[in-house]
Amino acid sequence: MTDLSPAAQSVINAAVEAGGGYGRATPVLHARIAAALRAAADGCDPDWLALTVLHHLHSIADELEAQ
Repeated sequence: MTDLSPAAQSVINAAVEAGGGYGRATPVLHARIAAALRAAADGCDPDWLALTVLHHLHSIADELEAQ
């Protein structure tokens, strides 16, 4: 795999540390995270300000962690 941007690598590292990808980054893990990020982005209104987007993403993360 090619080198990732620092932001993308941070997301992959967080997923692996949380138990995803069987302890390592895999193409399947990358695809799942990409799909999740796209779904979250699709849930954002283009007219929202950055802080609203951040709140929306954190709310999704909080909901998932509470399960």
